[in-house]
Amino acid sequence: MSDKGGRVHVMRDDTPVLIGAGQFTYRGVAADSPSPLELLKIAAKSAASDAGLDEAVLAGIDALAVVGFSIDAPGGLSRLPVPRLLNPPISLARAVGASPRIDLYTYTGGNTPQMLVNQFAERISRGEVELGLIAGAEFLGSLMKRLKGGLGFGDDWSDDVTQPPNMVGDPRPGATPHEEAHGLAFPTNTYPLFENALRARDGRSIPDHQKHIGDLFAPFTRVAAANPHAWFPVERSAEELMTVTAANRMVGFPYPKYVNSILEVDQSAAVLIASVSKARELGVPEDRWVFLHGCADAADLWNLLDRQDYHSSPAIRLTGERALDMAGVQLADIDLFDIYSCFPAAVQVAAEELGLAIDDPRGLTVTGGLPYFGGPGNNYAMHGIAEMMQRLRDRPGGYGLCTANGWHLTKQSVGVYSTRPVEGRWEREDPKVIQARIDALPHPPVIERPQGAATIETFTVIHSREGYRMGIVIGRDREGRRFVANTPEDEKTLRGLEAAEAVGRTGTVGPHPDGVRNLFIPD
Repeated sequence: MSDKGGRVHVMRDDTPVLIGAGQFTYRGVAADSPSPLELLKIAAKSAASDAGLDEAVLAGIDALAVVGFSIDAPGGLSRLPVPRLLNPPISLARAVGASPRIDLYTYTGGNTPQMLVNQFAERISRGEVELGLIAGAEFLGSLMKRLKGGLGFGDDWSDDVTQPPNMVGDPRPGATPHEEAHGLAFPTNTYPLFENALRARDGRSIPDHQKHIGDLFAPFTRVAAANPHAWFPVERSAEELMTVTAANRMVGFPYPKYVNSILEVDQSAAVLIASVSKARELGVPEDRWVFLHGCADAADLWNLLDRQDYHSSPAIRLTGERALDMAGVQLADIDLFDIYSCFPAAVQVAAEELGLAIDDPRGLTVTGGLPYFGGPGNNYAMHGIAEMMQRLRDRPGGYGLCTANGWHLTKQSVGVYSTRPVEGRWEREDPKVIQARIDALPHPPVIERPQGAATIETFTVIHSREGYRMGIVIGRDREGRRFVANTPEDEKTLRGLEAAEAVGRTGTVGPHPDGVRNLFIPD
């Protein structure tokens, strides 16, 4: 295989290479929607076809992983009264006639698609795997409509597999019980905390920062409008994104609905990854090959209250640096980006940590982003990788960088891709090396039962469909210890937090009347 400069590269047989990718978006009526298993099968077959192979090749996979469904995550969705696949990897293996030696199902995390690609690449380089399939799907769009309409579910929404799946990833919940009691278990509540901290740090007024958010995400809508797989293929202006209306209600200040990731979609995606020797044996044309040149995985300090601050991510910075270094390239060499975009703060923090301007002319997404392409649960990053593969095939020798994020800017995975062949042995650094550096970082002490004078470090105001609901404050007491509290729920207090910059505002914190939470009363 030669690069665009004519140099011939002799690739090792154990070099991992992505050979196929498939995506599917269902927009039909809920009564006819594909089951979760059917969504996985469609994406898997599409990945085989993309590699120029018959779907029968899927019977020969020796490793298979399925990204965790949202209904299997801890929390309210897990209690929905719906039939389930108890072991999705085994169900999918049976459906495609495969008997893989390795079958995995992931814990919750939007980082998991990239994490799985990184892990499968490592297994291939070690000779443990020759051909792997990684697939995922989200079906909350039709599922919720089926529940609301009493439509029922077909027999293929469950099967007779009862053995528990082999789990992979980090099983820790996204919030401690103390954090959860104050509303920090929900990303729609936590990402606004990062956004308000960013605004305060940068010294923008609230109106100026709202325009800043709109200017950031308007180009994402333009990409989504041109993407045939996008859930909302509608281009919107910055003003439209940030103007609160009946259709675009405030969710968690400062985010109206149009800049929130949308989970209720019906989408699936899958990738096939093989060794170079297997790809050749299968006869996959080399113009389909895309290589993972660099990768890294790490998590920031796990608990939200333990973070150094709410406008940075050492995990993104260090995984980005490591992935680029492994690939032997610099940020300036990257032609395409897909920055995980569940909420505006996630994009801004990631771009800053990578050293990327948010108005970089190369763009920040190849899909359109989670609020517009769709936020298919834990599986969005698989769509980002699939789209990146095609974009790179269209510009041989170029480089693309994908980021993937889980929980509350917590878990990070990065991949650097190119059609340019990998030179020498493919080998990644043990993720424990970066993780040890992050875990050793200093952070503020936390107090669960604060009392007395306090200052707001960051905050948000949560809205329901009916209006104002509650305020969440992360603050510091007079000794600099960090706490979380809720505010009084009267509209005057909540409006006051939104009217002028509340970061840095003083007040009093103490026990909430419910005896469980803390209560912060602004001065």
